[in-house]
Amino acid sequence: MAILHNRINNAELKAKLMAETELRTTISFYQYFLVQNPKEFRDYLYKNLHILKVFGRIYVAKEGINAQISVPSSHFNVFRDFLYSMDALNGVRLNIAVDDDGKSFWVLKIKIREKIVADGIEDPAFNMHTKGKYVDAAGMNELMQQPDTIVIDMRNHYEYEVGHFEKALEIPSDTFREQLPMAVDMMKGNEDKNIIMYCTGGIRCEKASAYMLHKGFKNVFHLEGGIINYARQVKENQLETKFTGKNFVFDERLGERITEDVIASCHQCGKPCDTHTNCKNEGCHLLFIQCPECAEKYQGCCSDACVETIHMPRERQEQIRKGVDKGQNIFNKSKIRLRPRLFPDQDQHTC
Repeated sequence: MAILHNRINNAELKAKLMAETELRTTISFYQYFLVQNPKEFRDYLYKNLHILKVFGRIYVAKEGINAQISVPSSHFNVFRDFLYSMDALNGVRLNIAVDDDGKSFWVLKIKIREKIVADGIEDPAFNMHTKGKYVDAAGMNELMQQPDTIVIDMRNHYEYEVGHFEKALEIPSDTFREQLPMAVDMMKGNEDKNIIMYCTGGIRCEKASAYMLHKGFKNVFHLEGGIINYARQVKENQLETKFTGKNFVFDERLGERITEDVIASCHQCGKPCDTHTNCKNEGCHLLFIQCPECAEKYQGCCSDACVETIHMPRERQEQIRKGVDKGQNIFNKSKIRLRPRLFPDQDQHTC
């Protein structure tokens, strides 16, 4: 019987990835469609992608698929042909990373979820087939020049903080399920205006556009392929970019440079910086922005307490970690608080 999951520890897999000499391409894609049997579809994907040495994170649900992966560049055409051989995925847009060293993932994980984007929507009348109009990079730039256009960022604060579109509104929450009703409330009275929604790769803003239409808004658009596709189209077509800074991405890279502007600050000293990192203390693993000077001073940690912890004997560190909730630890400057960590094991990510 075929093995349909990984059995090698992460440290060994990561070391193998770093030793690879073959070029890899980082890709993200998603598709909303009815999956009759998620378990069967999941196993079919794993068997075929494992053969192609695909690494990454894929979620499968009855509502579709959401994937962030890396593929050996020599296998790209075979990989694409495999996806396109399935009717539901034939022609699906593949967002190729803009700023990529190919070291984004080191293991293949395909998991079944209730939804590919946790949205909190329980209304049975909600329908993903009724969604906003796609807008490409040129269309985005053009619509943004119109006075009756509102641009909404459907990403989390830590994403918005390092880069966003001009005059984009931030929905002040770190969960998509909270942002949807908040966006509706914020836009009351603007039902007839042009509303453009955007996110990293398109999956969140596509669902958000459908939700806004469901709630009575009329002229709703969503950026096709998100910031990743926008940046690529801007470069290919020599367009003016309306996005400033860095695009946060949910893999080992933690960001793609879109423009040279640095609009965020080190969370420890306040110097201009937009480099995210995870605290080196495994019992903390906080996601935060840290400049090179503070990285050296605090040895990659978020605090003096964590520096002290990483120098303790391994047994003592493990003892301290016992019983610690390692949910989603995020430093959120907009709310001045700590939340559970973002990257426990490359598991909880959405484009």
